[in-house]
Amino acid sequence: MAATPRRRSATADKTPATPSKSTPSSPRTPRSSARKAAPSSPPLTPEALQGAAAQMSQAVEAVSKDVGQSVKSLASLNVPSDTLQQIQQDYLQQATALWNQSLEKPQDMVLNDRRFAAPEWKNSPGSAFMASMYLLNANTLKRMADSLQGDARSREKVRFAVQQWVEAASPANFLAFNPEAQKKALDTKGESLAQGLTHLVNDIRQGHMSQTDETVFEVGRNVATTEGTVVFENDYFQLIEYKPLTDKVHELPFLFVPPCINKYYILDLQPENSLVRYLLTQGHRVFMISWVNADEALATSTWDDYTEQGVIRAIDAVKDITGAPQINALGFCIGGTLLGGALAVLAARGEKPVASLTLLTAFLDFAQTGIMDIFVDEPMVRMREMSIGAESPQGGGLMKGGDLAATFSFLRPTDLVWNYVVGNYLKGETPPPFDLLYWNSDSTNLPGPMYCWYLRHTYLQNDFKDPGAVTVCGTPLDLRRLDMPTFIYGSREDHIVPWDSAYASTRLVSGPKTFVMGASGHIAGVINPPEKKKRSFWQSPSSQRRLPETASEWLQSAQEQPGSWWPTWAAWLEQHSGGWVKAPARPGHRDYPAIEPAPGRYVKKRA
Repeated sequence: MAATPRRRSATADKTPATPSKSTPSSPRTPRSSARKAAPSSPPLTPEALQGAAAQMSQAVEAVSKDVGQSVKSLASLNVPSDTLQQIQQDYLQQATALWNQSLEKPQDMVLNDRRFAAPEWKNSPGSAFMASMYLLNANTLKRMADSLQGDARSREKVRFAVQQWVEAASPANFLAFNPEAQKKALDTKGESLAQGLTHLVNDIRQGHMSQTDETVFEVGRNVATTEGTVVFENDYFQLIEYKPLTDKVHELPFLFVPPCINKYYILDLQPENSLVRYLLTQGHRVFMISWVNADEALATSTWDDYTEQGVIRAIDAVKDITGAPQINALGFCIGGTLLGGALAVLAARGEKPVASLTLLTAFLDFAQTGIMDIFVDEPMVRMREMSIGAESPQGGGLMKGGDLAATFSFLRPTDLVWNYVVGNYLKGETPPPFDLLYWNSDSTNLPGPMYCWYLRHTYLQNDFKDPGAVTVCGTPLDLRRLDMPTFIYGSREDHIVPWDSAYASTRLVSGPKTFVMGASGHIAGVINPPEKKKRSFWQSPSSQRRLPETASEWLQSAQEQPGSWWPTWAAWLEQHSGGWVKAPARPGHRDYPAIEPAPGRYVKKRA
């Protein structure tokens, strides 16, 4: 039984704002009155200064203690003596064999690594021997790291550090040791080096390394091009309503909640790979949250603000505009965490505005976070809380999008960092245009308090999932209240949200559950249109009535299917979308007039 829809006046959230130079607006452009005033500073009395100093001292002492414990854990690691001896013997034997081969038959040296695939590496005996010794050294270091005994998290930190050093030390990364780059410099009479220097200067100016030819793309021109209209905005998001592509649409509208850590248009890159457009062709009335790229005016905003003024306000707006008693909603990555929390808050208030929930590569249970686990510990979180969180002297700050993007890139350093150092700078090549990598470079800032709350209660303490352990919007959170039909998707090779962690959500939500696993990674597995006929996905056998308790049990019985998982999801979603009604002739509602064409201003603001 659907709860009575809560009606809100759209105009209550909107007041005229003075247009800024960077964000032009007209008198008709509604703006939210939710923007927070800068926190007023308390009087600097001796008592206040003494209290602040004492609080800072306690925080520093706590961080120092945690750092000390981390150092002790690292210091306690060791490689068993017999294992170390065997590694040393193997290394000497292999190094001797490489040296002898380099003297006798250097042309037969095997370089099983794509960084050294160019013929210039084998044509030069010195380069071939250097690359071979590098690979031997790298494998030996990794073997030693894998042999460490001690605390599991400390071992992972060492493995990660070794990986970063090994990838950075590759001779391919240095002009003096890279025969391929040297030959190109000679062939072009130095033009490749001049072009590489130009690329380096441009990347320094723009604040990030180019992973694609960014001049080819423009948001609203050849990415994020699905026709639509911004029908509501406040200081946290713009709401886009897309133009229907069918004469009739499903009765229940659909809302996308994308990650606020990236721009929304990963779901609407280009017509041939747009999940938004695909859903429109299936007869859905589609809405999208376009999160703001946070600036100093939002530096004190919290997780509660993003829940109440973001997700919940968007749900209200979609219901107001369409008049539907319920909607369908999808959360992608951190958008899924926000959406799950928001729906649990609404359920505690006695409201059930969502008929079905879809979670794409999203965490609700953060017990297994993969490689990300090594980045988040108590000292790191406390340092963030003291510098940009609610406990900072300013009461907040910004988590810069560039810092987050760099962190994610170094999870795959060869592919996303050093590959471009070599290509862009040493060879002077312009990387080929690729819409997904353009989106990847279009990072966003986050408010510090919101980001710190997220780190502490998810990655660090993992109490977001525990009933009543955290309070969101004044309500003890209980994810068991999510009793609507739920479709959960994980990507098999996802290094950000491991697929078995996505599966863990099946143990938290209490309604009917469907789980599907796609091939490939965090993004490529999700953005897999049926027309491409690429990859595959796994789903439960039709005879299976209940999902197994563990992900490994599910995988044993799952059946692999060729192609995209999108049609399977679309068929599931249709069951929860009601009947058919005439498609609206125009976007919005009298209380939600059109503001501007999609993709809107918010998504165009660069970090």
